[in-house]
Amino acid sequence: MEFQLDDTYFMKMALQEAEAAFEKGEVPIGAVITVNDRIIARAHNLIERLGDVTAHAEMQAITAASNFLGGKYLHHCTLYVTLEPCQMCAGALYWSQISKVVFGAYDPERGFTVAGGKLHPKTELVGGIMENEASVLLKAFFIQKRNLN
Repeated sequence: MEFQLDDTYFMKMALQEAEAAFEKGEVPIGAVITVNDRIIARAHNLIERLGDVTAHAEMQAITAASNFLGGKYLHHCTLYVTLEPCQMCAGALYWSQISKVVFGAYDPERGFTVAGGKLHPKTELVGGIMENEASVLLKAFFIQKRNLN
């Protein structure tokens, strides 16, 4: 059996980032950005740690990938993120002109698709990759958080 670097493989890497966020008490959302099947950025939510409402996993990953590439555009790059991006992150992804966005769980309350946000017209969008795993982690986090309060 041949090993494949596919959307599921890279979503597993994003889930590892989400688990790291969970362990730090952050909402467990993780992201990786790839170019040519190579991970160039890994990130997770750092909102609580940095005291910054913009420190979403996607924003951290965009900054890291831009630094790696030495430019503001993420052409030929793919973002893998465990939860559908919010409107703020979708806006940043729009301006980065990222080629593809793959997300795990849908966010029917705050996701960019229900909030009226949009990605760059050339950006390919794929949702629901490892949706169950991403949802289970998010639900476990909020159950734990409620039980601690």
